[in-house]
Amino acid sequence: MTNITTQHPFGNEITLDILLNDFQKSKAWEEKYRQLIQLSRKLPALPNELKTSEKEIKGCENKVWLGVELNSDGKYHVYGDSDGRIVKGLLTIILTAVENKTAQEIADIDMLAIFEQLGLANQISQSRTDGVNAIIARLKSLTSQY
Repeated sequence: MTNITTQHPFGNEITLDILLNDFQKSKAWEEKYRQLIQLSRKLPALPNELKTSEKEIKGCENKVWLGVELNSDGKYHVYGDSDGRIVKGLLTIILTAVENKTAQEIADIDMLAIFEQLGLANQISQSRTDGVNAIIARLKSLTSQY
């Protein structure tokens, strides 16, 4: 059962198809940057009690927290937060792709291909790319533990 304090619209009301459609309309990097910031505003802040060192991801430029809950149907609710707007926007894309998926479905997702389709792969800095990779690795590790 999804925890009320970690609910978000990503993967439910906001789907990958919606994101792909929205990002493909944006040609300039500045427009994509604005979209990331708008997405970050739609991700509710995690309560401080969930911003623990166990949930914090190392290797990110900004602070990032990531957690998972296994639902009774074997699918995951994935939640997170970041103190950086762009990183938080990138996190929302990851949440959109993995929300309500099984561990195997999450393991099979090629997040870098999704960022490529959105036109973001070549636009984000190497340190942010490293951070995205750290988030994805942590997510796959967390969901493979169950």
